[in-house]
Amino acid sequence: MKITTTLFAGAAILALSVTAGLARELTFGMQDNEVSNVYQGAQAFQAKLAELSGGAMTVNLFPSSTLGDFKAMVSQVQAGELDMVMTGYPDMSYIIPELKLIGAPYVVRDFDHLKKIVAGPWGQKMDAKFAEQGVQLLDVWYYGTRQTTANRPINSIDDLKGLRLRTPNVPFLIAYAEAVGATPAPVAFAEVYLALQTNQVDAQENPLPTIEAMKFYEVQSAIAMTNHFVASSAIQISKATWDSLSAEEQGWVRAAVAAGGAVSDGLTFDKEKTLAAEFAAKGLTVTEPDLTPFRAAMKPYYDQLEAEFGAGSIAEVIGD
Repeated sequence: MKITTTLFAGAAILALSVTAGLARELTFGMQDNEVSNVYQGAQAFQAKLAELSGGAMTVNLFPSSTLGDFKAMVSQVQAGELDMVMTGYPDMSYIIPELKLIGAPYVVRDFDHLKKIVAGPWGQKMDAKFAEQGVQLLDVWYYGTRQTTANRPINSIDDLKGLRLRTPNVPFLIAYAEAVGATPAPVAFAEVYLALQTNQVDAQENPLPTIEAMKFYEVQSAIAMTNHFVASSAIQISKATWDSLSAEEQGWVRAAVAAGGAVSDGLTFDKEKTLAAEFAAKGLTVTEPDLTPFRAAMKPYYDQLEAEFGAGSIAEVIGD
C-alpha cells in the first residue's frame, strides 16, 4: 500500500511538472509604477489570462522602467527579448512618423474619438506599419488627458513663457512646449520627480492620475487644465511572439487585454472626476485658462505636419 501511494504521489508530481513546463509565460514591460491605473489594468490582464487559459498562459509584469525607458523596451520587443510592452500610442512616432499626426495637441477631442480613429481606416494603416516594425498592436487604453503643472499659477498662455517644461522625448509634446512659449526639457519619466524637486525643470505635463501616482503634486504648486493631449497606453506584443501563438491562445490574450483595459479605463475616468478638487484641497492652485490661444498656437505645427505628410493629412486622421 505504501509503495502504491508513493508511486501515485510521484506520478502526480511528474504530471504537475510536465504541466508547468508546458505553461507559456509572457513578459510585459512598462514605465508606470505599481500604484498607477495602467499597472492595475495590467494585473487584471494577468489574472484574466491565467483564468481563461486555465493556467496554460501567464504574464510576468515589469513596471517602473525596470527594463529601461519605452524605447529600450520596444527594442527588446523587436529583438524578441521581451514579449509585450506598453507605450503611448503616438509615442511610437519615433519609428512610425505618421503617428505624429494623432499626437498633435488638440487634434483628438476625447478618448471615444481616439478609439474611433484607431479602429478606423487610418488606424488600420497604422496597424500595418506596427507590423512592419515587428510589433502587433493589441489594444489602446485610456491614460488620461494631459494637464500642465508648474511652480507658479498658470492663468493664461502668457504664464508659460520662459518656463522649463519637462516633456517626454516625443516631437508633438516638445512642439506643445515650444508653441506655448516654454522651453522644452525632455527628461526620462523615472527622473521627473527629482528634476522638479531640484528645479532642473519648472513644470511638466501629464494626466491627473499620473500626477497623483508619481507624486508630482508634492513638488509643484499649480495645475492648469490645458487638456492639450488625450494620452493612451498602446498594448503591444512582439510579432514573433504573436505569430507563435495558436488561434486559441491569441483569443485568450485579446480577451484578457480587453478585460485589463476595462479596469484601467474605469479607474482613470473615475480619478479624473475628483483629482482636481483633491489637488486644490492639498493647497495647489488649479486654474482653467482660456484654451483658444493654446489651440491657435499649434497652427504652425499643424502646417509643419501637413508639409511633411501632405495637405489634408490631419483631416484624414480626424475622420470628420
